[in-house]
Amino acid sequence: MIVAVAFILTRFQFFKNLVHHDKLDRKQELTAILFFGFFGIVGTYFGVALDTNTLHFNSVAISLSSDEAIANSRVIGVVVAGLLGGYRLGVGAGLIAGIHRMTLGGFTAVSCGLSTIVAGVVAGAFYRKGNALKPLTVFGIGALAEAMQMSMILLLSKPFEKAFTLVEVIGVPMILANGVGAALFLLIVRNLISEQEKMTALQAQKTLRIANQTLGYLRKGMSTETAMAVCNILYRELEPSAVAMTNQTDILAHVGIASDHHHIGSPIRTDETKGVIHHGELVVVNDGTIHCDYPGCRLGAAVIAPLIRRGETIGTLKLYYPSEKVITDVSIELIAGLSSLLSNQLEIAETDRAYQLAKEAEINALQAQINPHFLFNAMNIIVSLIRTDPDQARKLLMSLSYFMRQNVTGTTASQISLEQELSHVKAYLEIIEARFIDRLTILYDVDDTLLNERIPPFTLQPIVENAIHHGINDMEKNSIIQVTVRSLATEIEITVTDNGKGIAPERLAVLGVTQLESTTGTGLGLFNVNRRLMMTFGDQAALSIISEPNDGTVISFRIPKLEVDE
Repeated sequence: MIVAVAFILTRFQFFKNLVHHDKLDRKQELTAILFFGFFGIVGTYFGVALDTNTLHFNSVAISLSSDEAIANSRVIGVVVAGLLGGYRLGVGAGLIAGIHRMTLGGFTAVSCGLSTIVAGVVAGAFYRKGNALKPLTVFGIGALAEAMQMSMILLLSKPFEKAFTLVEVIGVPMILANGVGAALFLLIVRNLISEQEKMTALQAQKTLRIANQTLGYLRKGMSTETAMAVCNILYRELEPSAVAMTNQTDILAHVGIASDHHHIGSPIRTDETKGVIHHGELVVVNDGTIHCDYPGCRLGAAVIAPLIRRGETIGTLKLYYPSEKVITDVSIELIAGLSSLLSNQLEIAETDRAYQLAKEAEINALQAQINPHFLFNAMNIIVSLIRTDPDQARKLLMSLSYFMRQNVTGTTASQISLEQELSHVKAYLEIIEARFIDRLTILYDVDDTLLNERIPPFTLQPIVENAIHHGINDMEKNSIIQVTVRSLATEIEITVTDNGKGIAPERLAVLGVTQLESTTGTGLGLFNVNRRLMMTFGDQAALSIISEPNDGTVISFRIPKLEVDE
């Protein structure tokens, strides 16, 4: 039962938040209480009923006779809830499991029901946010909760002779079993989640490695040479049966089996590839639906993903496998991410070739840029931490993965929620903080009621990056960056403040108004942010920049609310 429940529980987001000590919203908290309460009920039914007259054990029925009591593992779910979530979860789960126990009857109904609730209180008392308890400690808490239940049975259950006989028979086994069960349960779920996170980190690391290797090729555009180089990299890193890339009509590269007839420059052979180009959506096909028109083609199942540039499908990325059975959800997600990553790199190539078009505010092309300098610096930081602080390296990998995923997501949206934009900035700053070690302090002053308001993607991050690179990058003293979001009557004011070296007056006069060249910017810069704000919300949304040399910089702007407060 413990293994089955642990496996199911690790699939829920609320439980991952509990293990990582993240705050639960009300819906998640209620879900957690119901789940652990149900866990306690299941523990009751998985127990055995003891007849104190005959000392025979029977299966637990819907109701018990006056001579029966239950030896069970009900306390495990309640104790785990309290240890992971505190009093609210422990007491909530205890109420559900305890009241259910009372409805079954028996001479220990009241004492067992009350002691289940008390177990939630006891476990909640040991809750320490941010500190993971050791298995031996969890064993002690589970055993203590069960020992208190035995004590309450002796104190409250009548007649005393039956209560004493019951405790004499099941007391020690239940104390040990529930202590071991609670410790074993937490050990299993933490190991499962640790393995999941390890796989995610390895996948992110592989994606970063592929991104690093392919970036130099795809920045030159999509040609036969660059496609062949990218296919060789993917074939080496992912080890499929074959890798191919096409444009809208022809095969640009094919590495692996079937390369004898899937020649470079030959027309696309499969109807599925043509369908992906037409619809722009990833598909998975098996050996019965590949429909290659070459007799005896050995291609098995395949994942075919679109390569999209500025909203148009310009080609496909295809990875072939021996059969559909070896294509997992993880591999599909990885290929979808690689498709988006390669699409973004092609977007950069297009921007490099058509600088004048990018200068005329092709918003999709501007949004699709990923700063290679930032990417390489982040990778170097993570590599340096892998040996010295692997936990911090894992966190930075997750932040970088989220940052890159948001870069991809932003290319398909004209506006996103303020909460998404702030999460994007926070992921970026978590990586930056690792580079500055103890020299950078990040402050947030955000009105939570505004998190659902809409804003163009990639608006805040370039402003924050400007403060990092041009304000505090070379400072020796402790640097401070503060992001403030506050509500006005009909508008939202967003401010980024730093205590850096400020901006020279001659530069301040044109900053945000004229496109300034920079070797450290993201390619968006304040000019593009300012222009997109005005294009979206009007001239009143233009950037306001206040700065004094050696006295920091304040950059702010105002955007209208979706719904005006009454």
